[in-house]
Amino acid sequence: MMSTSRAAATTSPACAARPRSSGMAAFVAKAGRVRRGRGAAPCSVRAAGSDTIGCLEAEPWGAVAPAPAPALPGLHVASPAPGGDAALAVPSEQRVHDVVLKQAALAAAAPRTARGGEPGPVAGGLKAAFERCGEVCKEYAKTFYLATQLMTPERRRAIWAIYVWCRRTDELVDGPNASHISALALDRWESRLEDIFAGRPYDMLDAALSDTVAGFPVDIQPFRDMIEGMRMDLTKSRYRTFDELYLYCYYVAGTVGLMSVPVMGVSPDSRAATETVYKGALALGLANQLTNILRDVGEDARRGRIYLPQDELEMAGLSEADIFSGRVTDEWRGFMRGQITRARAFFRQAEEAATELNQESRWPVWASMLLYRQILDEIEANDYDNFTKRAYVPKTKKLMALPKAYLRSLMAPSSLTRSQRHYSSLT
Repeated sequence: MMSTSRAAATTSPACAARPRSSGMAAFVAKAGRVRRGRGAAPCSVRAAGSDTIGCLEAEPWGAVAPAPAPALPGLHVASPAPGGDAALAVPSEQRVHDVVLKQAALAAAAPRTARGGEPGPVAGGLKAAFERCGEVCKEYAKTFYLATQLMTPERRRAIWAIYVWCRRTDELVDGPNASHISALALDRWESRLEDIFAGRPYDMLDAALSDTVAGFPVDIQPFRDMIEGMRMDLTKSRYRTFDELYLYCYYVAGTVGLMSVPVMGVSPDSRAATETVYKGALALGLANQLTNILRDVGEDARRGRIYLPQDELEMAGLSEADIFSGRVTDEWRGFMRGQITRARAFFRQAEEAATELNQESRWPVWASMLLYRQILDEIEANDYDNFTKRAYVPKTKKLMALPKAYLRSLMAPSSLTRSQRHYSSLT
């Protein structure tokens, strides 16, 4: 794991805006990573208080824990992740796979009916905390908020809590206070995360997440890894290989799939292995983030950043100078075809697992896939000119995708239909 002692947001050129997803489509894979390169959007959902995390503030929380964690400026520095530099020798896909296996095992060991059915009692303070999370979700991810209305009340509240934590984490390095954020602040935020999982929330928004992770089989590692992605953003603006880029995409996008699947739940009719479902959630995050990267090549280049595997650029006969000059050549078109093919392969893997989720949780996932696939189509329609043209999906196409996604969400688990087809072929 990279050292963070020398990173500082106020000095690193890597603090420029990163490729983001947006709203509902993003959250399934990465909670609302909204690109704000042209200035941060105003934040109107907040409560008065002293703990400033980006633009989301809340009063210290006293109802859940008698000894709340200290405010961000006073938190202790978290210990380095296990493995140190030795972990860097492990291929990124294997490192991520180990996290997937751990979360899948945790979820498989938990009763599928433990949470998510009839709403359980929520104390007054917690009720207000979840309502605040819902307000934030509604403001920043309107379509996703709408899709959560299909979920059971308990799942809906939990998804809101996860969304808000991801949003706050993102605000640290891309919000109004980003110029004051250093790697040390991220270490403190990670320590605060550990307090949340230990049942010691600092404020009401922390309390909502603390209640969520106590009731659903959610592992802390994906949350830690998202913070690691924030650290990477402070120091890194080039990716030598796809292995490096894969890890970044997992940190900033794939993690959310692993966070949210335990809450969304696996259908009781599913015959797929739990690991398969989590791999699909990871794949959706990777696909969405790769799509963001391909859409925003020109915008990132103007900030001195290249989120493309440098070795693959070289094999295609391209250089950094070609990216910065923004010329659409045959070499560039061939390179882009390969990158789009890779993104679509991840979408196909995600699709295989989407129908395994609880039916009320499938709509936002299918909508994410349909909407983001359209971005790839638009890149092709622009003759691969993602230097001067933004692959924009018209609002009418987006609206048309939502009922299609809803119909797809009604499909029976794919593992069940495959089993039925196999049975019918034997009779």
